[in-house]
Amino acid sequence: MAKVSDRVVRLAVFTLLIIGLITFFSSSSPSAPSGTYTKPSSSSGSSSKDKAADFISKGDSVKASGSDSDSSNSLFSSFSSSSKSTDKLPFDVPDYIDPNYARENATFISLARNEDLWELVPAIRSVEDRFNSKYKYDWVFLNEEPFSVEFKTVMTSLVSGEAKFGLIPKEHWSFPDWIDTDKAAQTREDMKNIIYGSSISYRHMCRFESGFFFHHELMQNYKYYWRVEPSTKLYCDVNFDVFKFMRENNKDYGFTISIHEFEATIKTLWSETKKFVAANPQYVAEDNFMNFISDNNGETYNLCHFWTNFEVANMDFWRGEAYQAYFQHLEKAGGFFYERWGDAPVHSIAASLFLPQDRIHFFEEIGYFHGPYHHCPINDEIRNKNKCMCKPGDDFTWQDYSCTRKYYDVKGLAKPLGWEKHTG
Repeated sequence: MAKVSDRVVRLAVFTLLIIGLITFFSSSSPSAPSGTYTKPSSSSGSSSKDKAADFISKGDSVKASGSDSDSSNSLFSSFSSSSKSTDKLPFDVPDYIDPNYARENATFISLARNEDLWELVPAIRSVEDRFNSKYKYDWVFLNEEPFSVEFKTVMTSLVSGEAKFGLIPKEHWSFPDWIDTDKAAQTREDMKNIIYGSSISYRHMCRFESGFFFHHELMQNYKYYWRVEPSTKLYCDVNFDVFKFMRENNKDYGFTISIHEFEATIKTLWSETKKFVAANPQYVAEDNFMNFISDNNGETYNLCHFWTNFEVANMDFWRGEAYQAYFQHLEKAGGFFYERWGDAPVHSIAASLFLPQDRIHFFEEIGYFHGPYHHCPINDEIRNKNKCMCKPGDDFTWQDYSCTRKYYDVKGLAKPLGWEKHTG
């Protein structure tokens, strides 16, 4: 029994010795403080990525320090950052995440109703993923009725800039006093077999987009806008700041799809335009784009227009003297209600007449869809570079019903290689 006891004692002493050695060596080896990540040091100076990482790290720290919950009870408590930490993030921060990036005076704008929410969600996500997550521009949402809590919550979570929600003034979404509502009702009945021909709300929308959205209080502080509608998508990454491009290159209007209008919806739009131009010749730009919208030097309208569901433009033009006078002339003529004048031909005619043609720009590299038409760059290099998810064979740009071939011809631009294969 004595030998057994001695053996047990020796085993216990040996075990304690091993535990002591393990404890000694563990405490003497260097380690990072709990809950931090230490990035290997570099001999070079601080890069823009490091500065961005510091900014993000500090932002996360502020959020953590502002929490009301007990961090000791959190599953992730060991990873929370100290507000004094200068540790780098455990990943490379893209160069474009720069808190000091000088954005343009610009915003996105979407006109939508509460019931449009789930058709607008993928459209917004598409723009955010392809462009705005890099630049974080604001987003203005307008509605003729108050937005629901659900709409505001979902949209706020999706956009990377500030989401703003506005109510359209009643006078901008109703019949003006001078409109004969009985005559307008008869027009809707007569046009019931034409797309949106019987719709009151569509006419209010076209009038609002033609003459009022840029006057809304939420838009007053901005110069440029990019319009996004439900059920649209971007096919390609947009690897440049579109708004900065507009300003630096003196562009006032940008588009991706052009098309011919339904003549039955605008029977008197061109005659009213000619009346306005005859009375106000001073507004017509010297180097205008008349030959895009007319094949006979202004005698008739060829129905070509830019599709405004994608539209990047300078609101200084819409707010300017020439366009304001033009819109007021059209407003008094009543064609938004006595016919079905759309904001697309109104904007297109005005831009073509009152702007020098070099201020109008076609975004060839921005792949875009609004049913049923696709703009898919047919240039392989553009598609591959911008990770485009579209089939060139579906491209509408060079087809007969499109007006973009005429755009190239009037401007004297060289068409992309192989464009002839996409006509018809």
